[in-house]
Amino acid sequence: MKSINKLVLVAILIANSTLGFSQEIIQDEEKKEEVLKEKKIINGRVKADGVAAVVGDFIVLDSDVDRRTAQIKAAGGDLGDITRCELFGSILEEKLYAHQAIQDSIVVNELQIRSQIDQQLQGILAEFDGSMDKLLEFYKKDSEDALREEIYEINKNQSLATQMREKVIDEVEITPEEVRQFYNQLKKEGLPTFGTELQISNIVVIPQVTEASKQVAINRLKEYKKDVEENGASFTTKVLFFTDDTASKSTGGLYTLNRKRPRMVKEFRDVAFSLEEGQISEPFESPFGYHIILLEKIRGQEYDVRHILIRPEITPDAIEEAKNKIDDVRAKLVEGLITFEEAAKEFSDEKESREEGGRLINPVTQDFNFELTKMDPDIYVQVQNLKDGEISEVIQDADRENPIKFKIMKVTDRINEHEADFARDYLKIKRLALQNKHFDALGKWQKETIESTYIKINGEYKNCEFSGNWLKNR
Repeated sequence: MKSINKLVLVAILIANSTLGFSQEIIQDEEKKEEVLKEKKIINGRVKADGVAAVVGDFIVLDSDVDRRTAQIKAAGGDLGDITRCELFGSILEEKLYAHQAIQDSIVVNELQIRSQIDQQLQGILAEFDGSMDKLLEFYKKDSEDALREEIYEINKNQSLATQMREKVIDEVEITPEEVRQFYNQLKKEGLPTFGTELQISNIVVIPQVTEASKQVAINRLKEYKKDVEENGASFTTKVLFFTDDTASKSTGGLYTLNRKRPRMVKEFRDVAFSLEEGQISEPFESPFGYHIILLEKIRGQEYDVRHILIRPEITPDAIEEAKNKIDDVRAKLVEGLITFEEAAKEFSDEKESREEGGRLINPVTQDFNFELTKMDPDIYVQVQNLKDGEISEVIQDADRENPIKFKIMKVTDRINEHEADFARDYLKIKRLALQNKHFDALGKWQKETIESTYIKINGEYKNCEFSGNWLKNR
């Protein structure tokens, strides 16, 4: 089995770092060679001998590698034994993907990218003790606006690179026979070992929301809509003050929906796609609560929307009723009056696990097994002391849809650490095989694209040994 090489690690570190490197673009083909050969100033500030590479329309500066290293370390990343050449090679890859994305007319959501800048800037400022002057000095910028533009360009090109990678692997599929061949190859090279796994079941009881609470939420949303439409109030300001959607609050409730790639729940999509630009929906219900949506812009298949979410208040009586119900279910289980599977199907409010007799599905592997060392920390804490077959005490919990819920849990099966088995671990082996095929597809694409793209490596990096043919055998 192919192992993930150090360049993949570099890519992960780069994705987690706060800022990237300079984004100067050379549009004129004739100027590309001049940049490398003449003592000329680019944009009035960068000397030609500071240019480390040109990849298509992009340049990489010597200082970019130093700054990228500092940023990864500042963000808590560990470069380990990754060399300067390897880091530089990963930067070249990122630029290659971004360049080709532009050639393929891949577009980015400018509104969404700009909406992330405030949050990013606050995170960066924290590393400089909140001093904008120190931050501007580090990034060699004359003003906050100039820094914001650089952050925007960085985000945009990272988005282009990501979309290009996704496009390359989007149509890669794998057949059962390919999975078998991959497994047989693993047997020759040495089968991987999978850690201890648990199968977990739960029964969930959710306090019911009263009709009166629902109506209060609806009336609040109607007031916000009226204030925006009749009094010119800011929808975004309403989001910042009133929404219960913490995930989108910092971006003013912004989401981008694509008709071809479903995102958000069906109720949300159906309303969003029925609106016209500038229109605000009537209040509607989803599993998360009640919403109103403002459709800001339609761009082909993409819809930029903002929304306000209000969760109806859950009354103390409803909470007490749910707690009494789960206590009663647990008592019946302990007394042996009903099996856990029967109780889940009859009493549990969690649709995803109810029909499976309470068994939880691993969202990563799509099977019922949870590897102990990779388990969600919240679930791990709740089951770590349970013996097989033991019923937990009642646990008060919460999730994105429910601010309060009660549950009882049970470990139904424990699979000890074992060598990969084709029948038992088919889904895991399939995932590894598909990942391996993705690497092959990306490698083939990169090789072909390097050959057809203008690339020039300068200075010390000519002596690097790259994993790709960046030097084109020169």
